[in-house]
Amino acid sequence: MVTDSVDDRPPAVRGRDERGRPQQTRPRDRTGRPLPHGTTGVATTEDHQPATVGEALDLGRRLWVQQRFFEAHECLEFVWHAVGEADADLWQGVIQIAVAGVHVQRGNPTGAITLLERAMRRLSGRPDVQHGIAVRDAVTACEELRSRLLDGMPVGAADLPGFPETGEGVQVLDAHGADLRPVPLE
Repeated sequence: MVTDSVDDRPPAVRGRDERGRPQQTRPRDRTGRPLPHGTTGVATTEDHQPATVGEALDLGRRLWVQQRFFEAHECLEFVWHAVGEADADLWQGVIQIAVAGVHVQRGNPTGAITLLERAMRRLSGRPDVQHGIAVRDAVTACEELRSRLLDGMPVGAADLPGFPETGEGVQVLDAHGADLRPVPLE
């Protein structure tokens, strides 16, 4: 019997981080795409390990501003997992905007549209501003970007909305309503 050499290899063993998520063994480009081992000359993602909610939020915001949406979404997931159930959709909506940015950077308008629609569903019906997040502005930006994508207009990372904060400080609340990290104005 002839077997393919790929089938004869032992399965790859992937470690898991403290949250149980699989560790990546291959480098990834800035949009999160896996690269072949030994790839050089390509900007890769950095492995960020925020220790606190505040650190994750600050880092996620900085990465978003730098249009490093894949890394921003990874950091903001740390925030999302820390918040109470009442705010989970708020943070998931924010994260989905970042992931839409990843799809734009990858040249995948269909994926970007899907994520923008998911973000709008999660954020719609919330107050215009919630915990320092400019919800209404974020939904409006998503609607405008979605419309441009549906019309086939060229869209780049620079066309994506900025991090959706009001500038008055973002609150991250736990399940009991306690602020996990008051964010001062910069």
